[in-house]
This record gives sequence, C-alpha cells and structure tokens, in this order.
Amino acid sequence: MYSYIKPTKKTPLTKDVFLIVTFFSISFFMLFSTYGFLLYKDYKFKKDIASFKQQQQELANNITNMKESIKIIEEDANFAQKIYTTNGVLKDSIDNLFDLVPDHITLSKAQILKNGLILYGITPNKEVYEYMLEAPLKSIFTKNYTSFFQLDNGWLQFVSTNYLDKNDEEYVDEN
Repeated sequence: MYSYIKPTKKTPLTKDVFLIVTFFSISFFMLFSTYGFLLYKDYKFKKDIASFKQQQQELANNITNMKESIKIIEEDANFAQKIYTTNGVLKDSIDNLFDLVPDHITLSKAQILKNGLILYGITPNKEVYEYMLEAPLKSIFTKNYTSFFQLDNGWLQFVSTNYLDKNDEEYVDEN
C-alpha cells in the first residue's frame, strides 16, 4: 500500500536457481556419462583380456605342436643322415671290393652280409684265384670258404664265402 510500484509475484524459479539447476544437471550428466564410459571400457578390457588369454593358449598349443614337429623332423633328418652315411660306406665298400677283384677274375654276383661277403664268379684256374683274390680276402675276413666247379670251357666257377668273427669288436657294426 505504501509502495509506488506494483508488487510482483515471486516464484521459486529465479534466474539464480535456474542457473544452479542447469549447472548441476550438466555436472550430473557429465558424471553419469563418464561412469557409463568407464563401465563400457571395463567391459571391453575384460573381453579383450579373455580373448588374449584364449589366443595365448592357442599359441602355446601351436608352439608345443611345432616343437614336436621339429623333434620329429630332426629325428627324420638324423635317420636320413644315418642312411646317407651307411650308403656312402656301402658304396665305398663296393668300390673297394671291385678294386680288389683282378682283371683275370669275373664276378657274376656279390652278396654283402652284415658280417660277411659271398662272391660268385669265374676264374681261369685255382692259382689265379688263390694269389690274386683269396689272399686279400683272407687279410680282411677271419673265416674264408671257397668251392670250385669245373666249367665246360676249362675255367672254374667259384663261390667264396667270407665271414668276420662275431667276437671281433673292430669289425662288428652295431647298426
């Protein structure tokens, strides 16, 4: 009544309250957004960890399989090398055998045994065989047996069986 202006109604939503409510709303929105983002990242990290553990297990299994494969391949390589070495020794033995046989004697068959050698062949006479082939064979083998058969043309067919003594450690091959 005593005022010159007309009083206005006061509401609880003033500019200051509106500003405070807006500020708190934005702050809560940012807090909840950050919390949601962190929950999502935590879920993604857990999922990634599970995936990495599965990959790690698969890689460990692959490494184990590869080690087994490498072991098998190494065994095969060693076996192949052993065969190659054995074949080389056998080839050298055969070369030495043919170098041992003189020109006057013709071999028709040779059987190489583990601890022996059997030769089949033709010789002009017994003396040529004894001096040119039997003597070198006796220096190599511990037991020598020879059988001769007369042929129609006067030459002799022979079968020479030569063995190494099994107790002779120097000549016994463990393979």
